[in-house]
Amino acid sequence: MGQLNIPWQDLSEDALYRVIEEFVTREGTEYGASEISLRDKCHQVRQQLERGEALITFDETTQTCSIVPVR
Repeated sequence: MGQLNIPWQDLSEDALYRVIEEFVTREGTEYGASEISLRDKCHQVRQQLERGEALITFDETTQTCSIVPVR
């Protein structure tokens, strides 16, 4: 078992939004000193996915998704 990369385009709009929303509301996610609305945070993450700056991963061991920066 390992980690899989999930193309964001392969997810339905609803599934994509839920993955992004879960990621941005995860405890410990930090966005700096200014408050940003949930909607804006989700929009920013989606833009990062669309630009290829981030990708969705799925860990088969823990059965969880995450969004990570592309290096």
